[in-house]
Amino acid sequence: MQQKILIFIALISCLLNGQNAYANDGAALDLTQTAAGWFCVGLFVIAYLFVMLEEKLHLRKSKPVLAAAGIIWVIIGWIYTQHEQSALAEQAFRHTLLEFAELMLFLLVAMTYINAMDERGLFNALRGWMIKKGFSFRQLFWITGLMAFFISPIADNLTTALLMCAVVLKIAENEKAFINMCCVNIIVAANAGGAFSPFGDITTLMVWQAGKVDFFTFFHLFLPSLTNFLVPAAIMSFFIKNKVAQKDEEDLFLETLTYKEGAFPILFLFLATIASAVLGHVVIHMPPVLGMMLGLAYLKIYGFYLRKKGIVDLKKVEAVQSDFMPDKNENPVTKVPLPFDVFQPLARLEWDTLLFFYGVIMCVGGLGFMGYLTLMSESLYGNFSATVSNISLGLVSAVIDNIPVMYAVLTMAPDFSQGQWLLITLTTGVGGSMLSIGSAAGVALMGQARGYYTFLGHLKWTPVVALGYCASIAMHMWINTGLL
Repeated sequence: MQQKILIFIALISCLLNGQNAYANDGAALDLTQTAAGWFCVGLFVIAYLFVMLEEKLHLRKSKPVLAAAGIIWVIIGWIYTQHEQSALAEQAFRHTLLEFAELMLFLLVAMTYINAMDERGLFNALRGWMIKKGFSFRQLFWITGLMAFFISPIADNLTTALLMCAVVLKIAENEKAFINMCCVNIIVAANAGGAFSPFGDITTLMVWQAGKVDFFTFFHLFLPSLTNFLVPAAIMSFFIKNKVAQKDEEDLFLETLTYKEGAFPILFLFLATIASAVLGHVVIHMPPVLGMMLGLAYLKIYGFYLRKKGIVDLKKVEAVQSDFMPDKNENPVTKVPLPFDVFQPLARLEWDTLLFFYGVIMCVGGLGFMGYLTLMSESLYGNFSATVSNISLGLVSAVIDNIPVMYAVLTMAPDFSQGQWLLITLTTGVGGSMLSIGSAAGVALMGQARGYYTFLGHLKWTPVVALGYCASIAMHMWINTGLL
């Protein structure tokens, strides 16, 4: 037993000492050929395998990457302390953390607005309108796809996909093949729509915040993104039976759904928030997160107005015959209508997703600080052209989430033209549509449409989606030749 303990201590000591590392004065250590470096790479791979198996294991995706990020930076800190360069490791950690903080605060505001509009019933009213119209299956297929494509540039592609999927599930209940086809179409449309807007996807937001592409330059990707959606949608539409679903009592109820007071003012404030972020970045050259946090103030001030307007004073209600007043033995609070509270949308944020972003960014940042991203950049962009490498990374994003792929590219900081930055933004944005696990929207819809939309169901249409991927790249190479 004692021998096993001594062997374990020796292995840990060898791992943390980084004996093969070298460094110049004030330069980062190269840990790519050390046991500690290999261990950290293996740890990240294992953590990401757990992420990919989230639906099977029911283990939230943030947990393994949070653990991996913590262990990686502990190892880095220990090694740099041994080499009396702890300040350098601390500086690197703070730099990576700052990048995440800007991203998280930006997303926090955007998600809060989306949840606030949901709480005001704006999305339910949209669902009710679509159900009331009684669209045929083919019409529903195209309408949900087009709406996903045009909503996702403003809202995020995950929220858009969930909204459109809810409509399809309600209207086409028990039509398994059609629901699966619609889910594939919605994912392709939402990811494609998010690729030409800084607000449509995390990767586009990262590229914009890093200053690699100007705000209005992203719109050069509109036609390539539209091509990515239209090519597979046109092919799949030929396989749809053109019939109309029968309505039930619940459908009749959904038709009556409407939005609450303040829904459209909140939508207007969201657009004003986006404008604040864009103008702040373009005019005064401040990070976009400044405008977004200012926009949160817009919502909180308007929320104060709604809250004041919604408060009911029970003492001023003469209520002997009023349906509003409670019974004598009933808690009066249960009868008071809840006013708008901005902290309720905040509480409903996808915190697991935000923590997952933290884990991924810190893992990739740690591996980059160890030297692996430099090694990867030299291997990838040194041996192949930028175009081939960027198209290949788009294919990789179908298996690995596009966030670590894009963060790795940004950390490598290759010398790209605007056209090549647009290409990597396009490929990583739409490449994940080829598999159900390739994007957050796909993973979410596998949970929402469980039993209807599956990995194998998506895989059936992967060749068609891949055709759209190739067509979008060809469109970009054609119309944006001057930027390449």
